[in-house]
Amino acid sequence: MYKQLSALLPLLVAGMISCQSKPSNQAGATKDTASSTAATAGQPDAPATKLATGPVDKAAVMARKQVPVVCYHQIRDWKATDSKGAKDYIVQIAAFKEHLKMLADSGYHTILPDQLYNYLTTGAALPKKPIMLTFDDTDLDQFTIAAPEMKKYGFKGVFFVMTVSIGRPHYMTADMIKKLSDDGHVIGSHTWDHHRVDKLSHTSTLKIIGKNGKVTERPVDDWVTQIDKPTKKLEEITGKKIIYFAYPFGIWKKPVLPEIEKRGFKIAFQLADKRDPEYPLMTVRRILDSGYWSTKTFGNAVRSSF
Repeated sequence: MYKQLSALLPLLVAGMISCQSKPSNQAGATKDTASSTAATAGQPDAPATKLATGPVDKAAVMARKQVPVVCYHQIRDWKATDSKGAKDYIVQIAAFKEHLKMLADSGYHTILPDQLYNYLTTGAALPKKPIMLTFDDTDLDQFTIAAPEMKKYGFKGVFFVMTVSIGRPHYMTADMIKKLSDDGHVIGSHTWDHHRVDKLSHTSTLKIIGKNGKVTERPVDDWVTQIDKPTKKLEEITGKKIIYFAYPFGIWKKPVLPEIEKRGFKIAFQLADKRDPEYPLMTVRRILDSGYWSTKTFGNAVRSSF
């Protein structure tokens, strides 16, 4: 596998990178949402969750009711230049606020990945009507708009960061990521620059084109570049272990699942595809909240997609 990198890496275009899956096809999926009569979690004063240890019964994980997990990218108003396809991944500000209010008014309680892991592996109790809110790609509006709006309801979320974007225009800074973590949200890994994990190799060759046009080559391990180093950087920023991952574009193939698992990730999140029964924790499902969805459509999708 050959990869090419110019001496000056161009800035990413804001909003160009996003997970790919059609939200309109997700609302008809099966399985009821999980619930219990446990005390409310996800509130500002909720105690830290101790992660369960011990062997995992994969059949038991598959048998448990799935918890709704929602995926967001950009939270902003549409622009004239936004394509029809891009609007699927851009939830307008007023709609986002309405969707969160609906969740709160309907009695949903946000949970975090440690709680989900304990529930899936041990059957630990969850609050009534649990839901997880996740955000991909490090977009700035997740910090400036989504996080403050969530705070109104005591909601917590999971932010999957691609580290190449940190500090660039329209993206979060390291200090912002640290604040999210300090405020009780969870930071997860989303690769260095949004590479598909099924395309990664341990034996790649990096072609570097200098300013003078000279090309040099050196061997690289994509897994170190895209997974190991970004995860370490996020640990340095947050001061916490990073044990949750989201697949860029929501895409995975079975051969990569043991690679993700052996790196210490407890849960890896995809999009709406079926879970792998041999690796159910590495293929946890999410739905996209589409920019086209009304509040009613979003509520129906949350209730029917898991």
